[in-house]
Amino acid sequence: MRILVVEDEVRLAANIASALREGPGFAVDCAEDGETGLMLARNQCYDLIILDLMLPKIDGLGVLKAIRAHKDQTPLLILTARGEVFSKITLLNAGADDYLSKPFDLGELLARTKALIRRGKGVAHPTLSAGDLEVNTLEQTVHKGGEAITLSPMEYRILEYLMHRPRVIVSKEELLEHLYDYNWEHHSNVIEVHVSNLRRKIGGSDDGSAIETLRGRGYRLLNGRQGR
Repeated sequence: MRILVVEDEVRLAANIASALREGPGFAVDCAEDGETGLMLARNQCYDLIILDLMLPKIDGLGVLKAIRAHKDQTPLLILTARGEVFSKITLLNAGADDYLSKPFDLGELLARTKALIRRGKGVAHPTLSAGDLEVNTLEQTVHKGGEAITLSPMEYRILEYLMHRPRVIVSKEELLEHLYDYNWEHHSNVIEVHVSNLRRKIGGSDDGSAIETLRGRGYRLLNGRQGR
């Protein structure tokens, strides 16, 4: 998953980005002002936007309204030091999905982040499954037929993304956009290598849990569904 953090407190932004990369293994882009954040939101693909309310150039509320005005429904978490009730009501009415008051615990931020991403993809439960393949997105564990499978961080991220989009053809370009930040030099053969290794590890069977390759179009995970 790929997240945009718009926060002008450089140290806080770095701490959030580090927690998101080292914990869930998300790709993270950062912007220090509302203008840059809005530009990135309009030109890149994100699974979640974390947006500070007090920003230079364009404040968080302005960025939020501009994003929603373009019919962009990317899940959006507001960070605010304001405690007034009317501020929270204004944010929710403007299209924010959630808010977190400063100072906050990074563990709570991660939990809310994961929940918003699941909700944005229409998945209420943290466990995803395809045939006898099961992924726990909270613990980041993978089991097939009850047996644990060890994946590299990128293999896991690809599998989780495909599990969130069962039976949907996902192109290499889409995987690159959602799994790497904008500093990465995009090479589609990197995805091919990871998918090949992933397919070898999870195998395939008559229950349709294999990853299907559609030449010139992308990949599709068959028989996926959200967990119990």
